[in-house]
Amino acid sequence: MSSNYSPRSSARRELTVPPELAGLRLDQALARLLPEHSRSRIAAWMRAGEVHVGGTVAKPKQKVWGGERVQLETTSPPHADQYAAEALALNIVYEDEHLLVADKPPGLVVHPGAGNWRGTMLNALLHHAPALAGIPRAGIVHRLDKDTSGLIVVAKTLVAQTDLVRQLQQRSMTRIYCALVHGDVRGAGDVDAPIGRHPARRTR
Repeated sequence: MSSNYSPRSSARRELTVPPELAGLRLDQALARLLPEHSRSRIAAWMRAGEVHVGGTVAKPKQKVWGGERVQLETTSPPHADQYAAEALALNIVYEDEHLLVADKPPGLVVHPGAGNWRGTMLNALLHHAPALAGIPRAGIVHRLDKDTSGLIVVAKTLVAQTDLVRQLQQRSMTRIYCALVHGDVRGAGDVDAPIGRHPARRTR
């Protein structure tokens, strides 16, 4: 498979904005409703005119008030069954019939993408549990950056995936991040500076 391989497909999806997201910008609401996609991917869809509200091309900064029907007709990554299963090292720390938890090392990409269609955690998961090919994103319900290590939760059934995504949306699932810091660190402080995702470069 060449490095230019990109098994993409067109996808349609319709969402209804729940009342609890009232007052948010549309791009912020979509980030909550689609936790499996990065903010930069959602922004790219909106720039390309692939997101509509009530049949009209949506703008990222428009507000939502609950009840809006959002249509997405996007150029999406492929389904899991279009990816290759690869016998890669995979550290499974927990597994039952509903889900598994894998310890991702730094340097490993979670999802295949441009320049990384092979050698990812998703490829390894498909080899470990071939049935994941029948579940969107091979059951992966959240992301970690390439250089970040940590636990990845993977649903083994559609029911488990739906419930885990709901828990993430409702913040009933707790995620804890640890960082190694070098230097003189104060006990408390404020960071007052703009921060956000680069609109085009996913690694920034």
